[in-house]
Amino acid sequence: MAVAFTVLHSSIAEHAEQNANYGKKSGGWNSTTTPTPGSGWSRQSSMSRKQSVVDANELTSVTSGLNITKSSTTRVIRIINNFDHTVQCRVLLNLRTTQPFEEVIEDLGHVLKMNNAKRMLTVSNQEVRSFSQLRNEFSDVDTFYITSESRVLSPPFRRSRSRGALAVEPIMNTVPTKAEKQRRARSKSRPRALYAADTDIVKVPPDYTVLDVMKEEPIRVQIRGARKIFFPPLVHSPADDSPPDKRLTLNWVYGYRGVDTKRNLWVLPTGELLYYVAAVAVLYDRDEESQRHYIGHTEDIQCMDIHPSKEMVASAQKAGRTRKTQAHIRIWSPETLYTLYIVGNGEFEEGVSALAFSQLTGGNYLLAVDCGREKMLSVWQWQWGHLLGKVATMQTEDILGASFHPLDDNLMITYGKGHLTFWTRRKDGFFEKIDIIKAPSRTVVTSLQFEQEGDVITADGDGFITIYSVDSDGAYYVRMEFEAHNKGINALIMLPEGTLLSGGEKDRKIIAWDSLQNYNKITETKLTEVYGGVRSLYPQRPGRNDGNIYVGTIKNHILEGSMQRRFNRIVFGHSKQLWGLAVHPDDELFATAGYDKNISLWKRHALLWSTQITYECVSLTFHPFGTALVAGSVEGYLVIINAENGSVVSSVRVCGSALTCMGFNPAGDTIAVGSQNGSVYLYRVSRDGFTFKKSNKIRGVQPLVHLDWSTDGNYLQTVTAEYDLVFWDVKGLIQEKSAPAMKDVKWYTYNATIGYLVSGIWHNRYYPISSMISTANRSAAHDLFVTGDTDGHLRLFRYPCILTKSEYNEEKVYSGQVSSARFLYNDRNVVTVGGTDAALMLWDVIED
Repeated sequence: MAVAFTVLHSSIAEHAEQNANYGKKSGGWNSTTTPTPGSGWSRQSSMSRKQSVVDANELTSVTSGLNITKSSTTRVIRIINNFDHTVQCRVLLNLRTTQPFEEVIEDLGHVLKMNNAKRMLTVSNQEVRSFSQLRNEFSDVDTFYITSESRVLSPPFRRSRSRGALAVEPIMNTVPTKAEKQRRARSKSRPRALYAADTDIVKVPPDYTVLDVMKEEPIRVQIRGARKIFFPPLVHSPADDSPPDKRLTLNWVYGYRGVDTKRNLWVLPTGELLYYVAAVAVLYDRDEESQRHYIGHTEDIQCMDIHPSKEMVASAQKAGRTRKTQAHIRIWSPETLYTLYIVGNGEFEEGVSALAFSQLTGGNYLLAVDCGREKMLSVWQWQWGHLLGKVATMQTEDILGASFHPLDDNLMITYGKGHLTFWTRRKDGFFEKIDIIKAPSRTVVTSLQFEQEGDVITADGDGFITIYSVDSDGAYYVRMEFEAHNKGINALIMLPEGTLLSGGEKDRKIIAWDSLQNYNKITETKLTEVYGGVRSLYPQRPGRNDGNIYVGTIKNHILEGSMQRRFNRIVFGHSKQLWGLAVHPDDELFATAGYDKNISLWKRHALLWSTQITYECVSLTFHPFGTALVAGSVEGYLVIINAENGSVVSSVRVCGSALTCMGFNPAGDTIAVGSQNGSVYLYRVSRDGFTFKKSNKIRGVQPLVHLDWSTDGNYLQTVTAEYDLVFWDVKGLIQEKSAPAMKDVKWYTYNATIGYLVSGIWHNRYYPISSMISTANRSAAHDLFVTGDTDGHLRLFRYPCILTKSEYNEEKVYSGQVSSARFLYNDRNVVTVGGTDAALMLWDVIED
């Protein structure tokens, strides 16, 4: 007897291609390849029906590849269990078999784990009664339902628990036999009825029929050289590749970048503070409690200077990976935030380490120092973009700063590690240099200022202040040197009345010196340890002698005060890598946590509280009731915090690996914790969210980075560090091996960076194929999807995002990886954090 059909692909088990013969009852099938143990139908039948014998060579000729199309003898169809629509498979049907059609239907029912199958139905509710109808009347139909009911059943649909989505309503099957229960107990990847029946029956949208859904094929995406396959859910919203009708605008930038930069705090004539974070220049008005932002840069700002007229600002960025992100200098207006000039586009190799306007002749000249191998010093006439001259400084270490002499536009000074050099630019464009400090000297010159007569003041990493003067022959000499701080000095500022202020990094001291009285110490003050050392100093009201100053610290805070009164913090920032971000379930609150061991709660622009703990944090989540905040640490501890006041309630040791992702189930009585060792840990949680008791552990292999719960709380989906989508059965305490069986699960949250409904964010035709998505989040209304990648791009898509030609709205204010992006509960704002640069930003979601 000829082979009646061959199973090509099944969503109910992972197995090799299986050849099924007509003439078999419910025990199982003889085949040329052995089914996997998890298939649940490998036991041999003892029924007496005559078995068919298949020639392996003949079968190979029939099933060699899936590209066999409809013909007079064979055709490929999809069959679906009408009682459980998650059970389905594709079969190669032999239309010339001699077996009766009724027996073929019964055998197909066994493939779908159905007893006494009697009917084959089309999607449009028509019954198929013979092979002749399959060859002729239904030749264009590819999907059929198998049912054991004597009456004709139409495939019903119900409204799903997710907003606006449609899902298949499974129909309860008859009571299983004892043998069937035994087979199912052995199967770890059996299909499940994921949702109970619902009486709310709705019609399928007319522009997206069931037949369209059944014809959808799995999507294959290449990520890091590995092919990922994502299976389509039975029903989902139609794909829309148009850009969303919303876009992101920057609302607020938190913190200050003092941990790794020099001289980056100024005060404008309007009273606004000027500083930069990531690729954003921030203009902060303390009186109005408002910010304005210049976002013309596409990579991190490395240095900045204000024109002598205070009407223009020059800022330089580092080099990125693409032509659009190469290093250059932008000159812009702080009043209008418009870009006025772009200088040196394509001239700088890696970035710009130092930048300064000339002080004479209206500030017509601009000097810049390249971060490249030769550390090129260049001078520009910036109004015309003309390069007046350049010279290689040939320093092996980065140059920390440079400046024009205030009394001579042709005299420039550069300084850094083992380096202090005076450069004179001649009329022919060549440079002459005088090395004051040169290698192998170990002195690190960290800051530079000038006396009113033109003498040069330097500070170094050993805590010394040195004053250089020039004799009648033009030779430079050390006029004075004294020890000002115990360790390194980061900042010098000369006030108009002749007072020099110096700020120390290690000793956290600010000291005032009288330059008119041989630099006698006037007074000193010391910052508290929580603020850190001094990074930058600037008077609050330039030109006034009231003694009030702003202080930027190495822990990314900005303080205000004076030498006579204490300093108060006006800007708070995380000082180390920032990875943890959680949004409140029903309020405009969000929390952050990072390697600086600080956990902070924010409401809009205000810091509500900040708690110091003993562990470095990498993940964070709110309890669904908003009462508790849970942080996961690098050391493998869970820290439970009262969200009202920031007090630490308790800590729980989970494992010895970093707890990289976590989340509460919708009911709030269980928390799942994903770790770097690849396992998922489950804890029972009290109603108030403060008491944790270990429940179970599900072992895994690959490090986990993102985690989501299903709407019914029965399943988890996680994304590994290698971008594999892994599913977990919480009740069965096993890792779900069958991805097709999970395709119709509805997810309570969607933080996964991969999946069928978000596959359009990968290999999108509008940005480079090398772009790696590092974070993602679905809006509460299920209509928007925000992503961040490892190059600092922030993109807003429609949800679902299935097509590779899906358009989006994009912003770029980070250079490195966007570690996390989350919608607030009302979808009106998005919060983003940059991992390594600790940049925290709030965005408005507005109509485009």
